[in-house]
Amino acid sequence: MVIGFIGLGNMAKAMISGILGKGIVAPEQMIGSARTQETCDRVSKEFGIETTTDNVKVANMADILFLAIKPQMFRSVVPGLKGVTKDNAMIVSIAAGKSIDDIENMLGDGLKVVRLMPNTPAMVNQGCTAICANEKVESKDLDLIVKICDSFGESEIIDEKLMDAFCAVAGSSPAYVFMYMEALADAAVKAGIPRDKAYKFAACSTMGSAKLMLETGKHPGVLKDMVCSPGGTTIEAVRVLENMGFRSAVMEAVEACIERSKEL
Repeated sequence: MVIGFIGLGNMAKAMISGILGKGIVAPEQMIGSARTQETCDRVSKEFGIETTTDNVKVANMADILFLAIKPQMFRSVVPGLKGVTKDNAMIVSIAAGKSIDDIENMLGDGLKVVRLMPNTPAMVNQGCTAICANEKVESKDLDLIVKICDSFGESEIIDEKLMDAFCAVAGSSPAYVFMYMEALADAAVKAGIPRDKAYKFAACSTMGSAKLMLETGKHPGVLKDMVCSPGGTTIEAVRVLENMGFRSAVMEAVEACIERSKEL
């Protein structure tokens, strides 16, 4: 089996690292393409895989072909791959807003097409990835895609109609979380905590809170209540967040992200 990547940016490299790290394929069973020779050389040196600036060469060789390019590049790159993929290859897109129908229209009917939406924590093997596929993809094929996605985090199979929502809730949400952590650290600095320690405290508490919710399975409201003592400091902070529209701001941001994903 040969796994190919069209595009060798940060997300592709995160996926490649997970796939090789879990031994799903060996480096010699992987090939990737990028626009510049500089990127090709850098990725080849880092992972020991074959690289090229020729997208068609990758499409000719790959049993699983990842389209790891931005949605804005789709119309300039994907049509050039029509008719050059292997007969039974799986085409796997990670582009936000590009539907299975879009891909089939560009490459032709009869192909196995999968859509993924990973997020940047995949770079540290803590990604959250949504998966959907067309009817040509068999259960054994989907099992393999799940195995690949689980090599750099956690994955879930969802209906394609939920992909735009997933993009907003998980694909884009690391940006919201980083903004929250930055604001938390700025407040800590204002209170006198050195900035390096402020960032560490903000990151550790955020990571620990997420792990607590996942491992206990408790509702986030229950976990919030566990921190809020009657008449205490935390409930006062929660009151201010509610008064400033914290929840509403998050919900409005997610809604805006969903609408933008649909526009793409």
